[in-house]
Amino acid sequence: MRASDRAYLTLLDEIQSGRLAPGAVIGEVEQASRLGVSRTPLREALGRLAADGLVVQQSPRVTVVSDVDAGDIRGLFELRRALEETAARLAAERGDAADFALLAREFAAASLDGAAATDDYYALIARFDEALDAAVANDYLTSALRTVRTHLVRVRRLARDNPGRLTASVAEHRLIASAIAARDADLAAHATHVHLHNALASILGSLDASTGSTTGNHHQGAA
Repeated sequence: MRASDRAYLTLLDEIQSGRLAPGAVIGEVEQASRLGVSRTPLREALGRLAADGLVVQQSPRVTVVSDVDAGDIRGLFELRRALEETAARLAAERGDAADFALLAREFAAASLDGAAATDDYYALIARFDEALDAAVANDYLTSALRTVRTHLVRVRRLARDNPGRLTASVAEHRLIASAIAARDADLAAHATHVHLHNALASILGSLDASTGSTTGNHHQGAA
């Protein structure tokens, strides 16, 4: 693996996990030393992160982790809704019904008892996303979805502390997978719409609670 790729993946994981919080300064000298790379591959990694929208270069020598506010989250979900509803509809028309029936059974059996089980649930969602991408078979659509998911990892952290929302999310994913397996494109798209509506409401509610601000939506609702 190239040094720039290694630096990019390490910083990406740290930003998505919250170890590098919004507003954190990423100094070239310090980070290059910490990651064991020279400054040239580090700059390449930072350039990729900037293209992803995860860091902002405030000056030639100062790069900071970008913030995530209610407006950013709403904008992300506007794009996510357009992409994922379309993907669900296409998957119902093109996908392997047996694959999605199996995923529906796995969602039905999913446990959220403890942090490890919650991690397993998010891994199941990742496998569902992979199956969705394969079924859609549209490189333009799946590329756009990958960009959205890069940001979604950060946003999803806000939903992990809401057990009720996670439980509802399991049922919503099961319905989406079942609709795709049944080749019911309208239901798959509608179920995706409902899931994303609830997920956005939950995340904005969690953001309100953590900042004490008002985003205009106080519903409880996992991404």
